[in-house]
Amino acid sequence: MNNKSRLTPVLISISLIGGILIGTFYANHFSGNRLSIINTGSNKINYLLQMIDNQYVDTVNMNSLVEQSMPKILSELDPHSSYISQDNAEEANEDLKGSFSGIGISFTMPNDTVYVMQAIEGGPSEKAGIMAGDRITKADTINLVGMEQHEVMKHLKGKKGSVVSLEIKRRSRPKPFRIKVVRGDIPVKSIDAAYLINNHTGYIRVKNFGEQTYSEFMIAMAELNIRGMKELILDLRGNRGGYMHIAIQMANEFLPNRQLIVYTEGRKSPREDYRSDGRGSFTKLPLVVLIDEGSASSSEILAGAIQDNDRGTIIGRRSFGKGLVQQPMEFKDGSLVRLTVARYYTPSGRCIQKPYVPGHDEDYENELIARYERGEYFTQDSIHQTGEAYKTRIGRKVYGGGGITPDIFVPEDTSNVTSYYKEAAFGGHIRQFAFEYTDRNRPTLKKYNNVQDLIKYLSRQNLLEQFASYAEQEGLKRRNLMLYRSRRLFERAIYGSIIYEARNTADYIQYLNTEDAVVNQALQLIDDGKTYPEKK
Repeated sequence: MNNKSRLTPVLISISLIGGILIGTFYANHFSGNRLSIINTGSNKINYLLQMIDNQYVDTVNMNSLVEQSMPKILSELDPHSSYISQDNAEEANEDLKGSFSGIGISFTMPNDTVYVMQAIEGGPSEKAGIMAGDRITKADTINLVGMEQHEVMKHLKGKKGSVVSLEIKRRSRPKPFRIKVVRGDIPVKSIDAAYLINNHTGYIRVKNFGEQTYSEFMIAMAELNIRGMKELILDLRGNRGGYMHIAIQMANEFLPNRQLIVYTEGRKSPREDYRSDGRGSFTKLPLVVLIDEGSASSSEILAGAIQDNDRGTIIGRRSFGKGLVQQPMEFKDGSLVRLTVARYYTPSGRCIQKPYVPGHDEDYENELIARYERGEYFTQDSIHQTGEAYKTRIGRKVYGGGGITPDIFVPEDTSNVTSYYKEAAFGGHIRQFAFEYTDRNRPTLKKYNNVQDLIKYLSRQNLLEQFASYAEQEGLKRRNLMLYRSRRLFERAIYGSIIYEARNTADYIQYLNTEDAVVNQALQLIDDGKTYPEKK
């Protein structure tokens, strides 16, 4: 071997070392504007954060910067992909979980003070002696007066078995006193009301689709069945959705075997069909489903399955229009992303997701206001059908691309609405009057064991006149002509609010349903024996 051959490995090594040194020099010298030859996609974001952390003029809280950036990145995808921080993750899932650990009260905060509307039956607060009408001013040493509601919740919730000392003010006692409450598991109910409207028609109002909703629903159905239910009105108005599989379970109860309920499909998610299994308990029960612009997601899956299979009649106003499926993905720190991974389609093949422009969430959120302004809440002709037409099982025409359009449209009634009434309602005067009236008269109101007797009592108290005087003291000028034109609206709102404050949500809904145009339309359809749709 000659000398030249022996020197070759040495020369190669020297060249490599020299290249590394030169590359390191230039990388350090020009790191402000030359980060890497790989500068696409996620690498750019990582390098940008590194650059800010290493070279930005001021000290930056990088964790805070990342937390603020996550929602903005996801907003560029679609309106429903979202980021939930570690602090908010548990709270965000509570409504769907079915329970949480706390003291067991429902409360409101008029005049910045925690006011107990109801101590949940059998819950920690009721066992400790807290009563409706109590004001909670402190939790341990923390002053709750003037605190934001979500902050109050953090101090009242806590680990099961932990103890909190609450300072209570009660009308019947001259001085504040303390009650110790041992926190426990508090159920989160999805069924707001379940009762017989008449001798044979059941009514169930579903607030959302959580972990326990199906169980609650089946228990309610069993109880109504025992009491003689022959038909059902299922109210999904204002139900923003929840777990898709719960809606599928509920739809399964009404559909015969092998009927398509919904299917999902996405770029990385192959089509998956969800069909009824033939074991439903109510496949022959006449059914009417109520929806409105607040019915979204899982509500639309259930309503769409009933409509496309011609299993029942949908009544109300056009639903929200959310046809995107989110999958929760958790980070190690407990925060999570709800990422849209697929679209869902009703049995006829329609996706009812309303149009959106990525990055323009404000326009998307204001779409319901746009519906109102163009008159869609008041006339069926104002509904814009922009999506493709599809056919139900018997050939009825339905549309995609913007919610579930009901089979029977019922407009919002504005015949007796006056500007005075709108100011009183939207300004919070009616609710505040009802709260203060209930607070002063709670012992008397508690004497009445049912809503009917309570309404008879309230109708003798000249509450309309009391309200008008109260509102005028609060700065709302009295207008007698408008007051009496909207008299029935005022009485309904005042009585309903008092029932809500003095009793519970179920009684409140039952009272409002007595003059609800959508519920009355459903009852008429049932009386006519026309709950099953027919091809026109």
